[in-house]
Amino acid sequence: MSRRRDFEIAFVGLKPGIHEYDYVIDDRFFEAYQQQDFHNCKAHVKLSLDRKSSFMLLKFEVGGVLETVCDRCNSNLPFELWDEFNITVKMVENPEVMNGQEEDPDVYYIGNGESHIDVADWIYEFINLSIPMQKVCTFENMDGPYCNKNAKALLEQLEAEEDEKRKQNPIWKGLEKFKGLDQ
Repeated sequence: MSRRRDFEIAFVGLKPGIHEYDYVIDDRFFEAYQQQDFHNCKAHVKLSLDRKSSFMLLKFEVGGVLETVCDRCNSNLPFELWDEFNITVKMVENPEVMNGQEEDPDVYYIGNGESHIDVADWIYEFINLSIPMQKVCTFENMDGPYCNKNAKALLEQLEAEEDEKRKQNPIWKGLEKFKGLDQ
């Protein structure tokens, strides 16, 4: 519980200007959230908070490494994180109404009486957004240093079997004569 407080920033006493915060993120950080598609996370998040009179500009710089599983060969794949995200936090009378109406995901509203802002959920979200949807060893030819050679051989075997089935299918038999006409 006390670890969660490490991500709360008391902004009321901050003077206008830029304030910087550094966070080291490991696998323990993600225990409060659902199970992740990665492990061995060693991320570094640099937060630059630019305090203004009625709003704050937050710039998150995400860096570090983690391991994820290759979608193609199921091997552990190290992945380097690097990304930047910006959030504008505005102080208003009715933050719930404003957050419900706001269409820009980079703008967030808090009440005028608030004194702290919790950045843990944004850090969680930005680390996950730094990871591509498709995680593969290499795009063309599965020959990277982390690729599972057994999986590559199995995929090649399955592809050869599919080609053989396609050749034996009588539906395609008459189309072979048209193969050379488009040249």
